[in-house]
Amino acid sequence: MKKLASILLAFVIAATPMYSLAENKPKILCSIFPIYDWMREILGERQSEVELSLLQKTGADMHNFQPTAEDFIKISSADLFIYIGGTSDLWADDAVPEAKNKSQVALKLTDALGDALLEHEHEHAHEDEHGHDEHEHHDHTDEHIWLSLKNAKVLCKAMLEALIKIDGEYADTYTVNCNSYIEKLDKLDKEYETVVKNAKRDTLLFADRFPFAYLVKDYSLNHYAAFEGCSAESEASFETVAFLAEKADELSLPCLIVIEGSEGKIASAVLNASKNPGRPLLVLNSMQAVDEEAAKSGTNYLSIMEENLNIIKQALN
Repeated sequence: MKKLASILLAFVIAATPMYSLAENKPKILCSIFPIYDWMREILGERQSEVELSLLQKTGADMHNFQPTAEDFIKISSADLFIYIGGTSDLWADDAVPEAKNKSQVALKLTDALGDALLEHEHEHAHEDEHGHDEHEHHDHTDEHIWLSLKNAKVLCKAMLEALIKIDGEYADTYTVNCNSYIEKLDKLDKEYETVVKNAKRDTLLFADRFPFAYLVKDYSLNHYAAFEGCSAESEASFETVAFLAEKADELSLPCLIVIEGSEGKIASAVLNASKNPGRPLLVLNSMQAVDEEAAKSGTNYLSIMEENLNIIKQALN
């Protein structure tokens, strides 16, 4: 799929018209919703003076996103392109060097985070030359870096620096806006710390995929999950289901957690295998599929993280 994307990219870039910053508003393109919302906050009232776009705007899960020809044109002409830089957007690493806008500033946020990046292990099954199943373990960077308020503070500063490179005339305005927003992030970060400190429990059980590694690490929470990261697997093994059910009973956990968009099949299996199948399922929002309509109708990063805090508070008490 990456090879096909590269071929498409070559044709698209060749047909993309050159862009002149002097003739148009600065073009800022953000790959996913959290980045887009942070940039809105940094721009403040200046948002109407730039062309700010969300690339993944349809609401499709970011792990299934494949850029179209139109998307590559947007990337090629952007003055500032900001993306995560994880396994879900490897195509961006090919698109950036080929951009027709040679003065483009591209910010890969996993690079900006540096040593704070986490890794998780994937297991890949395949057959050897004799037809026997073998399993290989590979470490991958956990790309869900936005699900940490502490990371968000670092990443907003990196975005501010990138923005100033293309629109330095308003550096002071952007700096004030960014600092003000970081104060809000810091306030919510402290609220998380208080909730966890005063909670009756310290463990969350995800009967689902697990994109919240950064969040649980931030507050030293224990966790169990059907899959680490956002595995492409859709069914958990009998052993996994039994283990999670046993942990839910052993720790007297009041609920199980799933992420937004989950069909709940694994959670149902865990509940049915436990001694208390009446436990509620609580939903944490990983912001992997927020669409443009929701973004424009008032949904924002802080409101989602505040709601996630309410869910965590309920789960730990």
